[in-house]
Amino acid sequence: MTQSETSKGTGSAEDYPDGSVGRYVRERWGQTPASGIPAQKPDEPATGRHSLTPPGGVEEVPASPAPRPAVRWVDPAAVAAQQAQRARSEQANGQAEGADLASARLLRKVKRPPQSGWRRAIYLMSGRMINPGESPADIRRRELTARVNHPLLGCHKIAMLSLKGGVGKTTVTATLGGTLASLRGDRVVAVDANPDRGTLSQKIPLETSATVRHLLRDAQRVRRYADVRAYTSQGPSRLEVLASEQDPAVSEAFSEEDYRRTVNLLEHFYNIVLTDCGTGLMHSAMYGVLGLADQLIIVSSGSIDGARSASATMDWLDAHGHGDLVANAVAVINSVHRRSGSVDLDRVAEHFAARCRAVVRIPFDEHLEEGAEIDLDRLAPATRDALLELAAVVADAFEAGA
Repeated sequence: MTQSETSKGTGSAEDYPDGSVGRYVRERWGQTPASGIPAQKPDEPATGRHSLTPPGGVEEVPASPAPRPAVRWVDPAAVAAQQAQRARSEQANGQAEGADLASARLLRKVKRPPQSGWRRAIYLMSGRMINPGESPADIRRRELTARVNHPLLGCHKIAMLSLKGGVGKTTVTATLGGTLASLRGDRVVAVDANPDRGTLSQKIPLETSATVRHLLRDAQRVRRYADVRAYTSQGPSRLEVLASEQDPAVSEAFSEEDYRRTVNLLEHFYNIVLTDCGTGLMHSAMYGVLGLADQLIIVSSGSIDGARSASATMDWLDAHGHGDLVANAVAVINSVHRRSGSVDLDRVAEHFAARCRAVVRIPFDEHLEEGAEIDLDRLAPATRDALLELAAVVADAFEAGA
Protein backbone atom coordinates (compact mmCIF):
# COMPACT_ATOMS: atom_id res chain seq x y z
CA MET A 1 0.00 0.00 0.00
CA THR A 2 1.40 3.34 -0.99
CA GLN A 3 1.80 6.25 1.35
CA SER A 4 -0.97 8.17 -0.39
CA GLU A 5 -3.36 5.22 0.03
CA THR A 6 -2.46 4.93 3.67
CA SER A 7 -3.15 8.60 4.38
CA LYS A 8 -6.41 8.77 2.42
CA GLY A 9 -9.32 9.66 4.65
CA THR A 10 -7.11 10.83 7.49
CA GLY A 11 -5.56 13.96 6.03
CA SER A 12 -6.56 17.52 6.66
CA ALA A 13 -8.23 20.16 4.50
CA GLU A 14 -4.79 21.65 3.79
CA ASP A 15 -3.82 18.46 1.84
CA TYR A 16 -6.17 19.51 -0.97
CA PRO A 17 -4.56 22.33 -2.92
CA ASP A 18 -7.71 23.00 -4.90
CA GLY A 19 -9.47 24.01 -1.66
CA SER A 20 -12.18 21.40 -2.07
CA VAL A 21 -13.48 21.25 1.49
CA GLY A 22 -16.41 19.09 0.36
CA ARG A 23 -14.06 16.46 -0.98
CA TYR A 24 -12.18 16.43 2.31
CA VAL A 25 -15.42 15.96 4.26
CA ARG A 26 -16.58 13.09 2.03
CA GLU A 27 -13.31 11.20 2.26
CA ARG A 28 -12.90 11.87 5.97
CA TRP A 29 -16.35 10.64 7.11
CA GLY A 30 -17.53 8.70 4.04
CA GLN A 31 -20.65 10.77 3.30
CA THR A 32 -21.71 14.18 2.14
CA PRO A 33 -22.94 16.29 5.05
CA ALA A 34 -25.75 17.78 3.03
CA SER A 35 -27.48 14.70 1.64
CA GLY A 36 -26.17 11.86 3.82
CA ILE A 37 -25.47 9.66 0.72
CA PRO A 38 -22.43 7.40 1.19
CA ALA A 39 -19.47 8.49 -0.90
CA GLN A 40 -18.21 6.21 -3.66
CA LYS A 41 -14.75 4.73 -3.14
CA PRO A 42 -12.41 5.32 -6.05
CA ASP A 43 -11.81 1.58 -6.59
CA GLU A 44 -15.45 0.42 -6.18
CA PRO A 45 -17.78 -0.13 -9.17
CA ALA A 46 -20.57 2.41 -9.44
CA THR A 47 -23.58 0.18 -8.82
CA GLY A 48 -26.77 0.44 -6.83
CA ARG A 49 -29.59 2.92 -6.82
CA HIS A 50 -27.18 5.85 -6.48
CA SER A 51 -25.17 4.80 -9.54
CA LEU A 52 -25.47 6.39 -12.95
CA THR A 53 -24.68 3.02 -14.67
CA PRO A 54 -27.59 0.54 -14.86
CA PRO A 55 -27.10 -3.27 -14.59
CA GLY A 56 -27.13 -3.59 -18.39
CA GLY A 57 -23.89 -1.68 -18.61
CA VAL A 58 -25.20 1.30 -20.54
CA GLU A 59 -24.35 4.53 -18.77
CA GLU A 60 -27.20 6.93 -18.33
CA VAL A 61 -26.26 10.57 -18.33
CA PRO A 62 -28.88 12.87 -16.80
CA ALA A 63 -30.01 15.65 -19.07
CA SER A 64 -29.78 18.37 -16.40
CA PRO A 65 -28.11 17.30 -13.17
CA ALA A 66 -29.41 19.00 -10.05
CA PRO A 67 -26.99 21.58 -8.63
CA ARG A 68 -25.02 20.31 -5.69
CA PRO A 69 -25.89 22.17 -2.48
CA ALA A 70 -23.12 24.25 -1.00
CA VAL A 71 -21.21 22.47 1.73
CA ARG A 72 -20.73 24.43 4.95
CA TRP A 73 -18.00 23.25 7.28
CA VAL A 74 -18.55 23.90 10.97
CA ASP A 75 -15.73 23.93 13.45
CA PRO A 76 -16.38 21.10 15.95
CA ALA A 77 -14.94 23.24 18.73
CA ALA A 78 -17.50 25.96 18.02
CA VAL A 79 -20.33 23.41 18.08
CA ALA A 80 -19.12 22.08 21.42
CA ALA A 81 -18.96 25.60 22.87
CA GLN A 82 -22.52 26.32 21.67
CA GLN A 83 -23.84 23.16 23.23
CA ALA A 84 -22.13 23.93 26.53
CA GLN A 85 -23.61 27.43 26.56
CA ARG A 86 -27.09 26.06 25.81
CA ALA A 87 -26.74 23.54 28.62
CA ARG A 88 -25.75 26.27 31.10
CA SER A 89 -28.73 28.41 30.00
CA GLU A 90 -31.16 25.53 30.40
CA GLN A 91 -29.74 24.77 33.82
CA ALA A 92 -30.15 28.39 34.92
CA ASN A 93 -33.73 28.49 33.61
CA GLY A 94 -34.48 25.26 35.41
CA GLN A 95 -33.20 26.68 38.68
CA ALA A 96 -35.30 29.84 38.26
CA GLU A 97 -38.36 27.76 37.42
CA GLY A 98 -37.74 25.60 40.42
CA ALA A 99 -37.56 28.68 42.65
CA ASP A 100 -40.87 29.96 41.25
CA LEU A 101 -42.50 26.61 41.78
CA ALA A 102 -41.23 26.49 45.31
CA SER A 103 -42.74 29.92 46.02
CA ALA A 104 -46.02 28.85 44.44
CA ARG A 105 -46.17 25.82 46.71
CA LEU A 106 -45.46 27.85 49.84
CA LEU A 107 -47.71 30.85 49.15
CA ARG A 108 -51.44 30.77 48.52
CA LYS A 109 -52.77 32.89 45.70
CA VAL A 110 -55.07 35.52 47.16
CA LYS A 111 -57.44 37.66 45.12
CA ARG A 112 -56.85 41.37 45.30
CA PRO A 113 -59.48 43.12 47.42
CA PRO A 114 -62.02 45.28 45.53
CA GLN A 115 -61.50 49.02 45.57
CA SER A 116 -64.95 50.32 44.66
CA GLY A 117 -68.60 49.48 44.01
CA TRP A 118 -70.76 46.77 45.51
CA ARG A 119 -67.79 44.42 45.70
CA ARG A 120 -66.07 46.83 48.09
CA ALA A 121 -69.25 47.11 50.19
CA ILE A 122 -69.58 43.34 50.55
CA TYR A 123 -65.89 43.04 51.36
CA LEU A 124 -66.12 45.61 54.19
CA MET A 125 -69.51 44.47 55.54
CA SER A 126 -68.27 40.89 55.86
CA GLY A 127 -65.32 42.00 57.95
CA ARG A 128 -63.00 41.32 54.98
CA MET A 129 -64.01 37.66 55.04
CA ILE A 130 -65.82 37.66 51.67
CA ASN A 131 -63.63 38.85 48.83
CA PRO A 132 -65.46 39.07 45.48
CA GLY A 133 -62.27 40.25 43.80
CA GLU A 134 -61.60 43.31 41.71
CA SER A 135 -64.11 44.73 39.30
CA PRO A 136 -63.16 45.40 35.66
CA ALA A 137 -62.91 49.10 36.51
CA ASP A 138 -60.52 48.36 39.40
CA ILE A 139 -58.36 46.20 37.14
CA ARG A 140 -58.20 48.94 34.52
CA ARG A 141 -57.21 51.55 37.11
CA ARG A 142 -54.47 49.28 38.39
CA GLU A 143 -53.16 48.74 34.86
CA LEU A 144 -53.22 52.48 34.12
CA THR A 145 -51.40 53.19 37.38
CA ALA A 146 -48.70 50.73 36.39
CA ARG A 147 -48.29 52.58 33.08
CA VAL A 148 -48.09 55.92 34.89
CA ASN A 149 -45.16 54.54 36.89
CA HIS A 150 -43.14 53.73 33.79
CA PRO A 151 -39.43 54.05 34.70
CA LEU A 152 -37.82 57.33 33.74
CA LEU A 153 -34.16 58.22 34.00
CA GLY A 154 -33.30 61.84 33.45
CA CYS A 155 -35.78 64.65 32.82
CA HIS A 156 -38.82 64.54 30.53
CA LYS A 157 -40.12 67.92 29.37
CA ILE A 158 -43.79 68.35 28.43
CA ALA A 159 -45.22 71.48 26.80
CA MET A 160 -48.94 72.35 27.12
CA LEU A 161 -50.14 74.28 24.04
CA SER A 162 -53.28 76.00 22.82
CA LEU A 163 -53.89 78.96 20.50
CA LYS A 164 -57.21 79.74 22.13
CA GLY A 165 -57.77 80.94 25.66
CA GLY A 166 -60.49 79.60 27.90
CA VAL A 167 -60.05 75.94 26.93
CA GLY A 168 -58.72 74.93 30.35
CA LYS A 169 -55.05 74.53 29.40
CA THR A 170 -53.79 75.72 32.77
CA THR A 171 -56.29 73.50 34.56
CA VAL A 172 -55.16 70.47 32.55
CA THR A 173 -51.55 71.34 33.38
CA ALA A 174 -52.29 71.42 37.11
CA THR A 175 -54.43 68.27 37.17
CA LEU A 176 -52.07 66.25 34.97
CA GLY A 177 -49.07 67.37 36.99
CA GLY A 178 -50.88 66.56 40.22
CA THR A 179 -51.83 63.09 38.97
CA LEU A 180 -48.25 62.32 37.94
CA ALA A 181 -46.81 63.68 41.18
CA SER A 182 -49.27 61.81 43.40
CA LEU A 183 -48.70 58.43 41.73
CA ARG A 184 -44.99 58.56 40.94
CA GLY A 185 -42.14 58.73 43.40
CA ASP A 186 -40.05 61.26 41.49
CA ARG A 187 -40.31 65.05 41.47
CA VAL A 188 -42.67 66.92 39.17
CA VAL A 189 -42.66 70.69 38.60
CA ALA A 190 -44.88 72.90 36.44
CA VAL A 191 -43.47 76.13 35.02
CA ASP A 192 -45.75 79.03 34.18
CA ALA A 193 -44.37 80.41 30.89
CA ASN A 194 -47.44 82.47 30.05
CA PRO A 195 -46.31 86.02 29.21
CA ASP A 196 -49.76 87.43 29.98
CA ARG A 197 -49.92 87.04 33.75
CA GLY A 198 -50.36 83.30 34.04
CA THR A 199 -52.66 81.77 36.64
CA LEU A 200 -50.94 78.42 37.19
CA SER A 201 -49.77 79.40 40.66
CA GLN A 202 -53.41 79.95 41.67
CA LYS A 203 -54.21 76.24 41.23
CA ILE A 204 -52.28 75.21 44.37
CA PRO A 205 -51.79 76.82 47.80
CA LEU A 206 -49.23 79.61 47.44
CA GLU A 207 -46.17 79.10 49.65
CA THR A 208 -43.86 81.78 48.28
CA SER A 209 -44.08 85.00 46.30
CA ALA A 210 -40.92 84.11 44.37
CA THR A 211 -41.20 83.77 40.60
CA VAL A 212 -39.14 82.40 37.76
CA ARG A 213 -37.44 85.80 37.54
CA HIS A 214 -36.12 85.45 41.11
CA LEU A 215 -34.86 81.94 40.38
CA LEU A 216 -32.89 83.17 37.37
CA ARG A 217 -31.48 86.03 39.39
CA ASP A 218 -30.19 83.66 42.09
CA ALA A 219 -29.27 80.78 39.78
CA GLN A 220 -25.60 80.90 40.80
CA ARG A 221 -26.52 80.17 44.42
CA VAL A 222 -28.77 77.18 43.67
CA ARG A 223 -26.78 74.02 44.43
CA ARG A 224 -29.24 71.62 46.06
CA TYR A 225 -32.89 70.68 45.82
CA ALA A 226 -33.52 72.55 49.07
CA ASP A 227 -32.26 75.70 47.36
CA VAL A 228 -34.61 75.51 44.39
CA ARG A 229 -37.48 74.48 46.65
CA ALA A 230 -37.47 77.98 48.13
CA TYR A 231 -38.75 79.34 44.81
CA THR A 232 -41.64 76.89 44.26
CA SER A 233 -45.01 76.20 45.86
CA GLN A 234 -46.18 72.64 46.48
CA GLY A 235 -49.76 71.36 46.57
CA PRO A 236 -51.25 68.35 48.38
CA SER A 237 -50.51 66.17 45.35
CA ARG A 238 -46.77 66.94 45.64
CA LEU A 239 -46.86 68.94 42.41
CA GLU A 240 -44.58 71.97 42.57
CA VAL A 241 -45.28 75.16 40.64
CA LEU A 242 -42.79 77.82 39.57
CA ALA A 243 -44.86 80.97 39.12
CA SER A 244 -44.49 83.55 36.38
CA GLU A 245 -44.03 87.25 36.89
CA GLN A 246 -47.38 88.87 37.62
CA ASP A 247 -46.41 92.21 36.06
CA PRO A 248 -47.15 91.90 32.30
CA ALA A 249 -44.49 94.47 31.44
CA VAL A 250 -41.81 92.37 33.14
CA SER A 251 -43.09 88.98 32.06
CA GLU A 252 -42.99 90.08 28.43
CA ALA A 253 -39.20 90.19 28.75
CA PHE A 254 -39.13 86.44 29.52
CA SER A 255 -37.14 85.39 26.47
CA GLU A 256 -36.06 82.15 24.84
CA GLU A 257 -32.71 82.36 26.60
CA ASP A 258 -34.45 82.86 29.96
CA TYR A 259 -36.62 79.79 29.41
CA ARG A 260 -33.65 77.63 28.40
CA ARG A 261 -31.73 78.71 31.49
CA THR A 262 -34.75 77.90 33.67
CA VAL A 263 -35.23 74.41 32.28
CA ASN A 264 -31.51 73.64 32.30
CA LEU A 265 -31.52 74.46 36.01
CA LEU A 266 -34.71 72.56 36.88
CA GLU A 267 -33.74 69.35 35.07
CA HIS A 268 -30.98 68.80 37.64
CA PHE A 269 -33.59 68.43 40.40
CA TYR A 270 -36.81 67.22 38.72
CA ASN A 271 -37.73 64.20 36.59
CA ILE A 272 -40.75 65.78 34.88
CA VAL A 273 -41.07 69.43 33.87
CA LEU A 274 -44.44 70.65 32.54
CA THR A 275 -44.60 74.05 30.85
CA ASP A 276 -47.86 75.97 30.75
CA CYS A 277 -47.38 78.05 27.60
CA GLY A 278 -49.23 81.17 26.58
CA THR A 279 -51.85 81.31 23.84
CA GLY A 280 -49.42 82.84 21.35
CA LEU A 281 -46.89 80.92 19.31
CA MET A 282 -44.73 83.83 18.19
CA HIS A 283 -43.35 85.15 21.47
CA SER A 284 -39.68 84.52 22.12
CA ALA A 285 -40.03 81.96 24.91
CA MET A 286 -42.04 79.65 22.65
CA TYR A 287 -38.99 78.91 20.51
CA GLY A 288 -37.18 77.70 23.60
CA VAL A 289 -40.21 75.64 24.66
CA LEU A 290 -40.44 73.83 21.32
CA GLY A 291 -36.70 73.40 21.12
CA LEU A 292 -36.51 71.58 24.47
CA ALA A 293 -39.86 69.75 24.58
CA ASP A 294 -39.88 65.95 24.54
CA GLN A 295 -43.66 65.80 24.20
CA LEU A 296 -46.56 68.13 23.42
CA ILE A 297 -50.08 68.16 24.84
CA ILE A 298 -52.47 70.19 22.70
CA VAL A 299 -55.60 71.22 24.59
CA SER A 300 -58.93 71.86 22.89
CA SER A 301 -62.37 72.57 24.21
CA GLY A 302 -65.47 70.70 23.08
CA SER A 303 -66.60 73.60 20.91
CA ILE A 304 -66.05 74.02 17.19
CA ASP A 305 -63.84 77.09 17.52
CA GLY A 306 -61.75 75.35 20.17
CA ALA A 307 -61.22 72.34 17.91
CA ARG A 308 -60.34 74.59 14.99
CA SER A 309 -57.79 76.46 17.10
CA ALA A 310 -56.17 73.21 18.23
CA SER A 311 -56.02 72.00 14.63
CA ALA A 312 -54.49 75.32 13.58
CA THR A 313 -51.85 74.84 16.28
CA MET A 314 -50.91 71.51 14.69
CA ASP A 315 -50.83 73.13 11.25
CA TRP A 316 -48.44 75.83 12.48
CA LEU A 317 -46.17 73.27 14.12
CA ASP A 318 -46.08 71.13 10.97
CA ALA A 319 -45.26 74.17 8.84
CA HIS A 320 -42.37 75.20 11.12
CA GLY A 321 -40.51 71.91 11.26
CA HIS A 322 -42.10 70.34 14.33
CA GLY A 323 -43.97 67.53 12.61
CA ASP A 324 -42.30 64.92 14.80
CA LEU A 325 -43.66 66.62 17.92
CA VAL A 326 -47.15 66.69 16.42
CA ALA A 327 -47.01 62.99 15.55
CA ASN A 328 -46.03 62.18 19.14
CA ALA A 329 -48.43 64.69 20.70
CA VAL A 330 -51.49 63.97 22.84
CA ALA A 331 -54.69 65.86 22.08
CA VAL A 332 -56.92 66.62 25.06
CA ILE A 333 -60.58 67.48 24.51
CA ASN A 334 -61.48 69.30 27.71
CA SER A 335 -65.18 69.83 28.43
CA VAL A 336 -65.10 73.21 30.13
CA HIS A 337 -68.89 73.49 29.90
CA ARG A 338 -71.52 71.15 31.21
CA ARG A 339 -72.87 70.50 27.72
CA SER A 340 -71.21 70.72 24.33
CA GLY A 341 -74.46 71.49 22.49
CA SER A 342 -74.82 69.62 19.22
CA VAL A 343 -71.08 69.18 18.65
CA ASP A 344 -70.19 65.56 17.86
CA LEU A 345 -67.17 65.01 20.11
CA ASP A 346 -66.57 61.60 18.59
CA ARG A 347 -65.94 63.21 15.20
CA VAL A 348 -63.66 65.77 16.83
CA ALA A 349 -61.70 62.96 18.49
CA GLU A 350 -61.40 61.12 15.17
CA HIS A 351 -59.96 64.25 13.55
CA PHE A 352 -57.22 64.59 16.17
CA ALA A 353 -56.54 60.85 16.29
CA ALA A 354 -55.51 60.97 12.62
CA ARG A 355 -52.87 63.59 13.35
CA CYS A 356 -51.33 62.75 16.74
CA ARG A 357 -50.45 59.77 18.90
CA ALA A 358 -53.48 59.69 21.21
CA VAL A 359 -56.65 61.55 22.16
CA VAL A 360 -58.05 61.81 25.70
CA ARG A 361 -61.40 63.35 26.63
CA ILE A 362 -61.85 64.97 30.05
CA PRO A 363 -65.49 65.38 31.14
CA PHE A 364 -66.97 68.44 32.74
CA ASP A 365 -66.27 68.72 36.46
CA GLU A 366 -67.91 71.14 38.88
CA HIS A 367 -64.81 71.40 41.05
CA LEU A 368 -62.65 72.43 38.10
CA GLU A 369 -65.26 74.96 36.99
CA GLU A 370 -64.68 76.90 40.23
CA GLY A 371 -61.30 78.09 38.93
CA ALA A 372 -59.78 77.99 42.42
CA GLU A 373 -57.19 75.71 44.01
CA ILE A 374 -57.48 72.14 42.78
CA ASP A 375 -57.94 69.21 45.12
CA LEU A 376 -57.76 65.89 43.28
CA ASP A 377 -59.87 64.20 45.98
CA ARG A 378 -62.78 66.49 45.15
CA LEU A 379 -62.89 65.52 41.48
CA ALA A 380 -65.68 63.31 40.17
CA PRO A 381 -64.71 59.65 39.63
CA ALA A 382 -65.09 59.99 35.85
CA THR A 383 -62.74 62.99 35.84
CA ARG A 384 -60.14 61.18 37.92
CA ASP A 385 -60.31 58.18 35.61
CA ALA A 386 -59.84 60.43 32.57
CA LEU A 387 -56.84 62.14 34.16
CA LEU A 388 -55.39 58.75 35.07
CA GLU A 389 -55.74 57.67 31.44
CA LEU A 390 -54.08 60.92 30.30
CA ALA A 391 -51.17 60.41 32.69
CA ALA A 392 -50.75 56.82 31.46
CA VAL A 393 -50.73 57.92 27.81
CA VAL A 394 -48.16 60.60 28.59
CA ALA A 395 -45.99 58.14 30.51
CA ASP A 396 -46.05 55.72 27.56
CA ALA A 397 -43.65 58.13 25.83
CA PHE A 398 -41.15 58.06 28.69
CA GLU A 399 -37.80 56.51 27.81
CA ALA A 400 -36.14 54.54 30.57
CA GLY A 401 -32.76 55.55 29.25
CA ALA A 402 -33.57 59.21 28.62
